[in-house]
Amino acid sequence: MIKELKIKDKVLSFPLIQGGMGVGVSLSNLAGAVMSEGCMGVISAAHPGYRKDYFRKESLKANCEAIIEEVKKAKDIACGKGLLGINIMAASKDYVEYVKAAVMAKVDAIISGAGLPLDLPKYVDDESILLAPIVSSGKAARLICKVWDKRHQTTPDFVVIEGSEAGGHLGFKKEDLIDDTCESIEKIYEDVKAELKPYQEKYEKDIPVFVAGGIFTGEDIAHYLQLGADGVQMGTRFIATNECDADIAFKQAVVAASEDTIEIVQSPTGFPGRGIMNDFMRKNKERGNITIRKCLNCLTPCTPEDTPYCISEALIQSAKGNINNGLVFVGSNASRVDKIVSVKELIEELKTSTYKALGETV
Repeated sequence: MIKELKIKDKVLSFPLIQGGMGVGVSLSNLAGAVMSEGCMGVISAAHPGYRKDYFRKESLKANCEAIIEEVKKAKDIACGKGLLGINIMAASKDYVEYVKAAVMAKVDAIISGAGLPLDLPKYVDDESILLAPIVSSGKAARLICKVWDKRHQTTPDFVVIEGSEAGGHLGFKKEDLIDDTCESIEKIYEDVKAELKPYQEKYEKDIPVFVAGGIFTGEDIAHYLQLGADGVQMGTRFIATNECDADIAFKQAVVAASEDTIEIVQSPTGFPGRGIMNDFMRKNKERGNITIRKCLNCLTPCTPEDTPYCISEALIQSAKGNINNGLVFVGSNASRVDKIVSVKELIEELKTSTYKALGETV
């Protein structure tokens, strides 16, 4: 029987994290619905305030206010069920301010990737908030644990391993992604567990590990639970839900996606990403850099004069439904999504098939 997963003093009734998806794809509506099913809903801190009328003049203010507002809305929807996380990219120029806003909003967990969140503990003065890095290798886990131990006298509360089949920004070389020569999640899991062991012993606590990337069915979840993982993170399937915060056209683009329209794309963050090859991405691929009219000054590695396109604008446009003028990030299995369902239906399906694969009853 799958037991409740306890992380410090917080509990998940089913070990599933809904991946944080920006811009505007996973906000309070989606996160709250996932929480209502006893799982961890996640709000993305990537421009959650994009709908505010002053966003383009004061994006930092809009985003910080939106983080607090969206967290409250999600908690109201969940009525005390599940856990609420926020995903904050380490590559964000306003990373510290977003972390502080999340702390003020009293989220249950801060999940951080797209770079190494080496100083995340420094900015969180609330010990009740779980801190979790996203890693794609044992080497990254080792560095984060070493720095957190030395600088901050702490260690992660849980870790998310993001494999090469995930959507959005990926912690692998573009060539390896295209050639399919990335390490498997199974191998990365073994490496990460080995790196975490001494810190679990030193701090006398378990550090649960969640795996992500290409997970689509309950059978997939069961596979990783049998491998030893404590849970999984899933993003793409939650796009095709009624509660997803993106425009219906965004959801329909995922339903309509085929294997040959999903490609590794160039991102201004410096990380490769996986998305749907639409008119916007084809234009970028064929013509090179797309002129940036107004910079939101949001990413550390991005400079307007040499970036291929404004990723924030591309994600905003797609979230609003202007699909062919925007970027649609998806995981490798997006072509298998064939309909839009409710979050409740999706999670019940995943639970039932997970238990069945494990030879158990719900």
